[in-house]
Amino acid sequence: MLTFIAFIFTIGVIVTIHEYGHFQVARWCGVKVIRFSIGFGKPLWRKTFGKDQTEFVLAALPLGGYVKMLDERELKAERDRGVACDGDYTESDLARAFNRQSVYKRIAIVLAGPVANLVLAVMIYWLLFMQGVTGMRPIVGHVEPNSIAAQANLITGEVIQSLDGKAVDTWSEVNWILLESALAHQVVEVKAVNTTNEIHLHQLDFSNFQGAAEADIVNAIGILVYRPEVLPILDQILPRSAAETAGLLAEDRILSIDHLPTNQWQDVVNIVQASPEKHLTFKISRGQEVLLKSVTPQAFKEGNVTVGKIGAAVKVDAEQLDELLIKQYYSNTDSLGMAIAKTWKTATFSLKMMWYMVTGKASWKGISGPVTIASFAGESAGLGWKPFLGFIALVSISIGILNLLPIPVLDGGHLMYYIAEIIKGSAVSEQAMMFGQRVGFALLGLLMVLAIFNDINRIATG
Repeated sequence: MLTFIAFIFTIGVIVTIHEYGHFQVARWCGVKVIRFSIGFGKPLWRKTFGKDQTEFVLAALPLGGYVKMLDERELKAERDRGVACDGDYTESDLARAFNRQSVYKRIAIVLAGPVANLVLAVMIYWLLFMQGVTGMRPIVGHVEPNSIAAQANLITGEVIQSLDGKAVDTWSEVNWILLESALAHQVVEVKAVNTTNEIHLHQLDFSNFQGAAEADIVNAIGILVYRPEVLPILDQILPRSAAETAGLLAEDRILSIDHLPTNQWQDVVNIVQASPEKHLTFKISRGQEVLLKSVTPQAFKEGNVTVGKIGAAVKVDAEQLDELLIKQYYSNTDSLGMAIAKTWKTATFSLKMMWYMVTGKASWKGISGPVTIASFAGESAGLGWKPFLGFIALVSISIGILNLLPIPVLDGGHLMYYIAEIIKGSAVSEQAMMFGQRVGFALLGLLMVLAIFNDINRIATG
């Protein structure tokens, strides 16, 4: 239910903002707007407002929306098909038709939707930056032998300070730069400081690296994020969990499981995850007592693997957590600048990814459909309002950029026609636009089929 609600909310907000951009700029340009619809298909709710009596509609299929403006070409097409028009229009109304506006006004109206999506992302990131940003310090954990990281001589415990001269404070920043470098098959210089404050320079060579778009880039180069040793002392016990059923309590220390010693929390996690629906004997220390508890981990599906979970959280030392995390605060002005920069960087990266897919440098598996979007919407909502807002901003940027592609039927396709009109001095012929529309629908159909195939493939293979 959370996934469904989060998905509908995400799509609803993004579509509403996108269509409102078209709607508001059309009104500023004096164009008569007939209908503002969120969703397609059968109307669930409708109401007319304003001096133009614009009809606002909430429709049954919430996977898009549209703004219908008065357009003489559409009126003619409706009459030719014998379809009833939305109303009778006077000559003064027709003077406000979309097709009678200057090409520059039409460009402004078409651009307004994608721009509104980008502005939404800026506003969200601005709010998040003003709240402060928490991230994990880029401390190198275990380095896999024979990996790219091992070949670069990265060492466990080193803290990454910069990549190609760009200062980094969190793993999130490291991920971003490494992903861009891996896709471009570049060599990255890593500046890191070890536990004795000695500075080392390393060279990560991505010349022959493949599959960057589908991988967790840090894991893919052979680095495990550093995690401090945490004692297996329980903190929170979830209601109706296997831990609660077995009688485990906060402050219990797990000494062993089925006679296997558990010196740190990761030992507990490894045994439990490998034992779904299997009866385990926990030896615990509670105060001055040593007790035995029978615990049966519940089975959970993670991708194509079934793992066990008991529904208990570990007690984390606050000092250890402070060493691992960094929280950065910014002024309102700095937050706005960073929000604009992040939106720009994300948008340009999206365009690069599309180009890499077209040129074969990145796999088409990176395209996601509604199922994957819904899944991430639910997961981000479950993590809290900040991750959920960040997810909405990311999807809003993606929708904005997608709509700017020069594909007929998308905003970018219309923009392409209008630029051609400026260059040639006259409007693109109706025959050319009809042909482009058929090509556009075909391309979008193929894109949707590919996205749904990727969704099904992700479900099937994890």
